[in-house]
Amino acid sequence: MIRLMLAGALLFGSLDLAAAQTTLRVGDQKGNSQAVMEAAGVLKDVPYKIEWKEFPAAAPLLEALSAGAIETGLVGDAPFTFAAASGAPVKAIAAIRQTREGLAILVPENSPIKSFDDLRGKKIATGRGSIGHQLILAALERNGWSASDVQIAFLAPSDAKIAYTQGSVDAWSTWEPYVSQEEVLFKSRRIITSEGLTPGLSFQVARPEAIRDKRAELTDFIRRLTAARAWSLNNVNGYAETWGRLMNIPTAVPQNWLARAKIRIAPIDDGVVSDEQATIDLYFRWGLIKQKLVAAEIVDRSFADAIAKAGL
Repeated sequence: MIRLMLAGALLFGSLDLAAAQTTLRVGDQKGNSQAVMEAAGVLKDVPYKIEWKEFPAAAPLLEALSAGAIETGLVGDAPFTFAAASGAPVKAIAAIRQTREGLAILVPENSPIKSFDDLRGKKIATGRGSIGHQLILAALERNGWSASDVQIAFLAPSDAKIAYTQGSVDAWSTWEPYVSQEEVLFKSRRIITSEGLTPGLSFQVARPEAIRDKRAELTDFIRRLTAARAWSLNNVNGYAETWGRLMNIPTAVPQNWLARAKIRIAPIDDGVVSDEQATIDLYFRWGLIKQKLVAAEIVDRSFADAIAKAGL
């Protein structure tokens, strides 16, 4: 059904023949866009080449985009804000909405820590400027704590995993699929999620040059991604099995993640801009960015119609 809808959607925005000679360089994070698009079968007739590059987190993906090694990619709202504030050539062209249960602060199964209150003075691993970092700051703010009330160890996911497993940090503020991996495979506990704390947005971002020079390819890619995410909402079990095989991870992990995430692609609209401004304001209050950005100036709404039509 979704594949038929996608085919119809592509008719009104077909690529010209020159597109067949082009390459769209796409950054992805573990088990995200490429996995769902392959599972949904929407990559079989792409009239241009997609060159995929996988990154362990948003920060290195955005560094690659800033350097021109990729042209578009998937990142969370927090690292996107961090990059935009640093002057990186990046615009958000589509939003990814999902529930906020998969962004969480984890503790080991046998940890004496039961709530965020128990983290005072403790060490939490996360990535600098990541959505995990965003969650820590939002939780500190809600509780009226200062930055010195916890110790933040800034680590990439692979290093954070090692530190967390070895006990050199007390907790890990991270995102999916890492949260579900820890919960399902190692019985970690979520002591706080981002529900009610952060917008829970991610973005498909692109370089301005790609928006200008490869608009047809970007539009087509976003349509396919939108259709794939719509397919996944109605095929959670099948997608979880496919994802597990692709990632060589037990099916129970993606089942745990996808059943609660309800991931969908959304156009850049007033609600998205407002939520992104909230992230900007949080980072500005905590001094992570030095100038207060205007969210409307770092997004591009011109792909909204393509998303709306593909998601029908």
